[in-house]
Amino acid sequence: MSLDSAVAQQSAPLHTPTHTVQAIGLRWAVAAGHALASEAAARILNAGGNAIDAGVAAGICLGVVHPDMVSFAGVAPILVHVARTGETWQVSGVGPYPRASTAEYFQKRHGGQIPPGLARTVVPAAPDAWCTALERWGTMSFAEVAAAAIEHAEHGFPISNFSAYQMTANADKYRRWPTSAALYLKDGRPYRAGEVLVQRELGETLRRMAAAEQAGGSRARGIRAARDEFYRGETATRIAEFHRREGGPLTLADLEDFGVEVAPALRTTFGRYEVAACGYWCQGPVLLQMLNMLEGADLKALGHNSAPYLHRLVETIKIAFADRDAYYGDPKLVKIPEGLLSKAYAAKRRQLVGERAWIEMPPPGDPERAGTRAGREAVPMAGGSDALDTSYVAVVDAEGNGFSSTPSDPNTDSPVVAGVGCVVSPRGSQGWLDPAHPSVVAPAKRPRLTPAPAMVLADGRLLMPFGTPGGDVQQQAMLQVFLNVTVFDLPLQKAVEMPRVASRSFPDSFWPHVMSPGKLEVEGRIPQETREALAERGHEVAIWPDWEWRAGAVCGVKVGPDGTRWAGADPRRGAHPIAR
Repeated sequence: MSLDSAVAQQSAPLHTPTHTVQAIGLRWAVAAGHALASEAAARILNAGGNAIDAGVAAGICLGVVHPDMVSFAGVAPILVHVARTGETWQVSGVGPYPRASTAEYFQKRHGGQIPPGLARTVVPAAPDAWCTALERWGTMSFAEVAAAAIEHAEHGFPISNFSAYQMTANADKYRRWPTSAALYLKDGRPYRAGEVLVQRELGETLRRMAAAEQAGGSRARGIRAARDEFYRGETATRIAEFHRREGGPLTLADLEDFGVEVAPALRTTFGRYEVAACGYWCQGPVLLQMLNMLEGADLKALGHNSAPYLHRLVETIKIAFADRDAYYGDPKLVKIPEGLLSKAYAAKRRQLVGERAWIEMPPPGDPERAGTRAGREAVPMAGGSDALDTSYVAVVDAEGNGFSSTPSDPNTDSPVVAGVGCVVSPRGSQGWLDPAHPSVVAPAKRPRLTPAPAMVLADGRLLMPFGTPGGDVQQQAMLQVFLNVTVFDLPLQKAVEMPRVASRSFPDSFWPHVMSPGKLEVEGRIPQETREALAERGHEVAIWPDWEWRAGAVCGVKVGPDGTRWAGADPRRGAHPIAR
């Protein structure tokens, strides 16, 4: 059995999380990846706003106070549950590659790589996603929900322990670009915990949007005017000019033509529960596929976090992720097979789970024939992704409306855009240059996104919005927390804090798509005898620290049977709950 730990960031101080106190309320609750984002949502809820107003406020705020993980001009997939109608909606918070970005562009200009920098830029989707959700389901103005973010950008905020850890580990990445070094280094060194970061240009960008709103007239027209300022106004001009000057691919026309999509969420059932996710433009449906394969199994009898239980989960994860690799991509340009979410297909796929671990990636299924097919060859590459991204926010209000969003894009992958004050979405790192891959780079095509929030409903009512950062670990961590709650009846906070595992037996979603066949990362709190039993089944076990931040930072809000709101926040990355 291998006892190698996960790849350590040697230049960073040890990250030791503190445990989170449970927050329980009668009216509303929020859990987010940063305390100031939760506070921004709480301000809105106390002022009479609903869950969507509060969720958008927290999401925009994360782009200011958590810049190591989230950009205001990044990605922001969103799920919204409307209590009055019982409908659950998805907002496609990822933008497409610019017209100039082709596989040939990367082959010829960048030596067959998708390198850090402007080359991996896609159209930033988050501002439009926030404004679209706010206009359609909110009650407040853009200026009102952005007020906390503007305050923290202009006056500064103290860097958190976790952000200081990340910024120390990635100081050399900031030094690649003058605009990034000027903003994210203090006297040439990384910011320390408690030091105040001021982002005046980002504050000015948010103020330009708020000012444009004032001329819009009605609330809806005002929000659209704020949105248009970013994509068609001065901010758009500054982004396009920076790309022109620095040799980037994004143009004003790419920005002007963009718009997010709104559609019903995808759903499946698991016993008495219904689970909602975003579409195949992200990895959200993989959670639904895993639940379909696990439905009907007596998981409780296997024993919580026992070797047989974890083996069953990990092998199910591998099978679902094989389908993700074979089929998922932008539905506008990729034909998604019918039947991927059918129960009959899941019944066939679960037959691939055996007593021994799959070392190579299992073959993808064939939903049309309910069998398997030959997969695209995935070449194993040693190592792990150093991609750092993403935060999360969940809100449930007094009426039972819900908000679930996983905003992302770190400040290390691309330069800060001068005059805008943040990195503009480098999510093109999640494309492929293999023409046989469904997520191969193409103009106006969205990369397959890792951030993917979820919601759970019971008896037609919202039970729990939840989600996490973590790249390819996201859906794996969410699966484990969901089962901790629904199968093992754990309180949400305890369900979040239980130790986790994560498979790496599939191509990583981030360039260069490394793959470690058979590798299973296990938090050290999993007992040694369990780790040894997993190794006996063929898993290549690698030990993570006890509270490993790469294991995700799951947050959620669970509605109790008496209407109480229980906020769960993961201590692994310093998430924070507030309830009232």
